[in-house]
Amino acid sequence: MRICVALLLFILGAGSAAAATRIKDITDVKGIRTNQLVGYGLVVGLNGTGDTLRNSPFTQQSVQAMLDRMGVNIRGSQYEPRTRNVAAVMVTAELPAFASKGSRFDVTVSSMGDAKSLAGGSLILTSLSGADQVIYAAAQGQITISGYLAKGAAESITSGIPTRGRIPNGAIVEQNAPGMPVEGMPLVLELRNPDFTTAIRIQDAINSFAGQRYGMKVARAEDFQSITLSRPRGLSATRLFAEIGEITVDPDQTARVVIDERTGTIVIGSEVRISTVAVAHGNITVRVKEQPRVSQPLPFSNGETVTVPDTEVDVHEAGGSIETVRGASLRELVSALNRMGLKPIGIIAILQAMKTSGALQAELVVQ
Repeated sequence: MRICVALLLFILGAGSAAAATRIKDITDVKGIRTNQLVGYGLVVGLNGTGDTLRNSPFTQQSVQAMLDRMGVNIRGSQYEPRTRNVAAVMVTAELPAFASKGSRFDVTVSSMGDAKSLAGGSLILTSLSGADQVIYAAAQGQITISGYLAKGAAESITSGIPTRGRIPNGAIVEQNAPGMPVEGMPLVLELRNPDFTTAIRIQDAINSFAGQRYGMKVARAEDFQSITLSRPRGLSATRLFAEIGEITVDPDQTARVVIDERTGTIVIGSEVRISTVAVAHGNITVRVKEQPRVSQPLPFSNGETVTVPDTEVDVHEAGGSIETVRGASLRELVSALNRMGLKPIGIIAILQAMKTSGALQAELVVQ
């Protein structure tokens, strides 16, 4: 636990100044966004690891419809496909902003039925549409997966997720992405993590740069998320965003503690402060041990051999010494928790109790 807390302290850089970050890494340009696409298709060429058609009727119907389009009619015949080399999949992707016809992007393929693995499969031409039901791209190609499935008669081994994979550059744009050209968009930067202090710092940094570069102030913080820009005469919007994006600022952050009780993960922000408080924490461990014993009757006594239960209960209570936590900084808080030698579940309980008592001067987020 000491190593984990020390590593947490090192990662967060407690006691050190905030790292300067480029404006392009903490903001987005209003109007420039990706668009989510989705499609339904079939993966073929699987080595007996596809859907069971009897249990996945939508896969069987899709196979019949595909063959119908190709001029092969098996409806009403005595033959019904029973192959396990086909799997029904959902294809998802994000259409990049300003994507034009002919450009390519990656797609993700996920199994819908009871397929065991998509390894070795190829996606058949699948249309990808957006929320407006317009088809923007078509995907096809060999699937690459990071997991695998190996099994025998009595045992199987699965690593990763063999029923999900990707097709690098597997989609081709058939219709330009929706949106307006850069020159026609509003010149507004939007913070990914809205904060008044960060917005003002960005405004001041841009105006300081613009005063020397353009001879005028071009930025105005409208609120805690948006910074409006004024384009200098004769300068394109693309160049303005490119030059401003390289300016560095020190973003501020809200004091926040994030706890994931399921995995025992604790993330403490560098701005977290603790009022002086005394903390005592002790664990009680109860161990129940069963040791059945055999009772053997004496010879010629007409008795029966029976099993007699023997239960041993041991209760151990760990030391619960009181420790004073005076958290003027994250370093002092982590040092105090280290001295107490706590496990993650103990730290979570203490942080929640500190928040209840009002000593934790931060937002507590429990996931």
